[in-house]
Parts: sequence; structure tokens; C-alpha cells
Amino acid sequence: MNTAVVLYTSDLRLHDHPPLRAAQSSSDRVVPLFVRDRAVDAAGFAAPNRLAFLADCLADLDAGLRERGGRLVIRSGDVVDEVTALVEEADADEVHMAAGVSAYAHAREERMRTALEARGRRLYVHDTVVTAVAPGAVLPSSSGADHFAVFTPYLRRWTELPPRAVAAAPRLVRVPEDVRSEEVPRRSDVSGTSPGLARGGETLARRLLTNWLRSGVRSYEEIHDDLAADATSRFSPHLHFGTLSPTEVVHRCAGAPGPGADAFVRQLCWRDFHHQVLAARPGAARLDYRPRRDAWRTGPAAEEEIRAWKEGRTGYPVVDAAMRQLRHEGWMHNRARLLAASFLTKTLYVDWRVGARHFLDLLVDGDVANNQLNWQWVAGTGTDTRPNRVLNPVRQGLRYDPEGRYVHRWVPELAGLAAPGVHEPWRLPEAERAAYDYPPPLVDLADGLDRFRRGRSGDVS
Repeated sequence: MNTAVVLYTSDLRLHDHPPLRAAQSSSDRVVPLFVRDRAVDAAGFAAPNRLAFLADCLADLDAGLRERGGRLVIRSGDVVDEVTALVEEADADEVHMAAGVSAYAHAREERMRTALEARGRRLYVHDTVVTAVAPGAVLPSSSGADHFAVFTPYLRRWTELPPRAVAAAPRLVRVPEDVRSEEVPRRSDVSGTSPGLARGGETLARRLLTNWLRSGVRSYEEIHDDLAADATSRFSPHLHFGTLSPTEVVHRCAGAPGPGADAFVRQLCWRDFHHQVLAARPGAARLDYRPRRDAWRTGPAAEEEIRAWKEGRTGYPVVDAAMRQLRHEGWMHNRARLLAASFLTKTLYVDWRVGARHFLDLLVDGDVANNQLNWQWVAGTGTDTRPNRVLNPVRQGLRYDPEGRYVHRWVPELAGLAAPGVHEPWRLPEAERAAYDYPPPLVDLADGLDRFRRGRSGDVS
């Protein structure tokens, strides 16, 4: 009997899974494998929130496989060593996996291909598993560039390319009985998680998608930026871990009524856009995509401000609400992410890498492509065509939280302060201000803007 290994990475699902479908088409038996990769742990990406969500996803995937007669095989160690050992153990002929876009994913793929070919086995890498459109599938037609550096022309080409067909989930999965496995990890084994962390797993993700298409997506275009309404899909953790297929989401949104579906698909395109940028420029995970000669602030004063930003004690209520939501949920509203990032990089004038690292420490959807490149976009070192734009937290709060309900939810010490004053509590009379246990602003916005402009121009005198 022929046997194939399916290596799961960021694609923890049974529905619309091309590697699993291809493996079953070519082989009698399949070994679904997940390796708890020690290199990922060593690089600092094994944050508690993601480990807990991952445990949910693996348990749900194992349950789904068992319903179909199979099971998930868990190993720990170097991913290439574990895959090659399993190939020998199961006498497998081939390995199927999803393509990644990071420098680490590229290196992992090359190492695995070399190791398998040395043993006379084949590696098949499938490129529309974690994205709807493969990185490199659409390219600028005239410049000769290897990727799109601006979103709008990418969006036009992306929408012209129809997504592949959705693959059905398997009805039966035959797994060799004698292949050993570690126990599936449990969420309860992970400590240090955010108290409001969401649950993971494909079963929950598919229920979330059905409910979203039934009632949420219709109004998405009008209210997705409303901070208090919390009207976003919350799909990002499921897309990061692959419990939802972006291809299937695009297909199912195509049948949803109203303009909201188009606006939401545009956000999926943004996700693909960042993946194709990182695939072409893996160094952008740590280096400026477009250097601006920034003289980022360092030293004791900057460190004190960074600490206040992380703790949600900047004195700007909408920024503090965002940072407290992040700590409590391991997730943050997209508009709030933009505000928090703009405040750190362009008001405090602190290196975007400091903020990106803090987000990766807490975000359950902490994804190298989206996290790093969104931070670069906001910092003006990435693909934004207006690199010096600055988001004013007061104006943004008044616009996207006009009644102050988002601030009241996450900054309870200001719950008694009505809008619009809740967005500028420092303007209260001194006697009134003393009644609220809330700090004054870290920096005046005009001073911060001047500091940013001088730093970016190289004038730091």
C-alpha cells in the first residue's frame, strides 16, 4: 500500500485542504503530521496565546480526523528530522505541505526537499493553502518587478484572477496503525494566556463563518471601523492558523448580498498582498522595506514611554483602550491597531520593531507577514504611498468611537466621563480631573509631530 505524509503547519483544517486532497489521490494511506517545531520556540514565536489557541486547533483537527477513521500524529523536534524519520518509519513515498512566505518557511522547504530527495522521496508544496492567490501569481505587467509594492494595482490584478475551486473535506482518512504519536497538547497546559482569549479550532471557525455570512458581512462596509460596535469578523486567528481557508471565504462571500462582502474580500486581498511582499522580500520581517533615515528614539525617556504604551497608560484614551484590549483578549480591533501603531511610531517616534515585537508577544493572530508589514505600513517604512501620514488619536477617537463606548469598556476609570470629553480628559478643570485615576498625556501631539518630522528629516538637533 502506498503511503503519503501530510505535514500540517499553518493550515489546521480538513475542509479545502489541497495537500490532504492530493495525498489521498495518490496514496492508499495518509499520515497527517504536525511537528511542534523547536526552532519556532527558540525564535520566540511560541507566545502563550498562540500556543493555547494552537492546542484547541490541534485537538479539533484530531477529533475531525478520528470521525473519519484517522488521527493526527504529533511529534516534537526539528521539523525536517521528524518528517524524514516518519517517512522511513511509515515507508512513505511522498510528503505534501502548504507553501509559506517567510525566510524560515523558504529554508525549511529547501532543507526538507534536499533531505527527502536524498532518500528517494518527493516533496510536493501547494501554494494556495494559506492565501487565496499564490504569491507571485500576479505580477506588475510593465516594470519587471517580482511583486507588487502598491496595494491598489495589486487589488485590480488580484480580483481578475479567479480563485481555485474549493476542495471538499475527506469522508475517510486511512492512517497506518503502527505510527507513534505524542499526546495532543491541551490549552490547560499553557500558562500566561490573556483572560479573554478566544477558543480555536476548525469546528468553531466554520460556525463563525456561517454566522458572519448570515448576519455580519451585510453591514461590514458601513461599521467595520466602529470601535465600539466590534463589527469585524474576528477571523484573523483562524486565518493565521488555517482553520479557515481564505479561498473558501472568498467563494462564500461572493454569494453574500450587499456591498459589505466586497469590502470584506478587499481585506482578504490586503492579507494576500502582504504575503506576496514578504515572499519576495523576506528580510522585510526585520528590515525597513523602504528606509526613511529614521533616527528612532532610544534611552531612558523612550523606554519609560514604551512601558506606558504597553500598559495602556499613555494619557490618550483610545490608544490606552486598544492596548488594554490587546492584553485582555490577545486580539485588537484593526482600526485600534492602526491608532496604537501610529502613536508609538509617529507620536512617540519609537522604532516600529519595538511595537511589532510586543504585538507578536500577545496577538493570537500574530503573523509575520501581516504583523510586520502592517507595522511598516503605519511607520511609513513599508508600502504606504503616504509614508508621513500621522493618525491623530483624538480625532480618530471622536470619529470611530463618538460615544466613547470603546474607551469606557477598556478604560473603566473614565467610564463616568461622557463623550466627547472622554477623548480629551486633560481638558477638564483641575478639580474634576483629579477625580479620575488617569495619567496626563505622555507628550503633546504637536510636540510629537514636530519630533517625528525632525527625526525623519535627519534634523535631530
